[in-house]
Amino acid sequence: MNNEPVVLVIDDEIHMQRALRKVLGENHYRVEVAATGEEGLALAAASPPDVIILDLGLPDIDGTEVCEKLRIWTQTPIIVLSARDDQHEKVSALDKGADDYLTKPFGIDELVARVRVALRHSAQMGRDAEPVIQSGNITIDLARHVVSAGDADVKLTAREFKLLAYLARNADRVLTHRAILREVWGMEYAEQIEYLRVYMRQLRAKLEDDPHTPRILLTEPGVGYRFALV
Repeated sequence: MNNEPVVLVIDDEIHMQRALRKVLGENHYRVEVAATGEEGLALAAASPPDVIILDLGLPDIDGTEVCEKLRIWTQTPIIVLSARDDQHEKVSALDKGADDYLTKPFGIDELVARVRVALRHSAQMGRDAEPVIQSGNITIDLARHVVSAGDADVKLTAREFKLLAYLARNADRVLTHRAILREVWGMEYAEQIEYLRVYMRQLRAKLEDDPHTPRILLTEPGVGYRFALV
């Protein structure tokens, strides 16, 4: 039992605590619970969990502040689970360090899948970056700056490759528009969302079997993009 991944739930709603204990316990996770942001920060520091599930509406401090404080010292994956469905709230939480965002009410299967993805991403971050990343029929050689789709090499511009590499290095993690623009183009482009959309269309046209129904270069509506491992 001791080798089960530990999930720290920071949520003050008793029924949500019980539901998550049951669902995650049935899927072989060990669950620790904190009812306030400060308690959650203390538990995370005292006994670091493998994944954190965080509500934004806490009784003492806002969940986005909890994200920010956690990110000072840990890269533990944070999944926000909140009744707030405003796009600005989602973007703010992700910009403050959350890895993923689910809106209440949520599907049990989806939550468990998101926890699995978070653990996989955490394991990848614990190793040196893989020089070659593969998803579906797409292969990205980060060291050689070579991309292929199936057996065919794909010619990308330097900017297209930089964008693809950033998404792929953060595979299965939701990246906000602003985070991508800052990383790939620089701070002065942080609000140029349409500019990013143009490049994503170009990448999909070159890499996806069906650019209109992408399987790998996914849109997170109103938030950003995600490179999916399939």
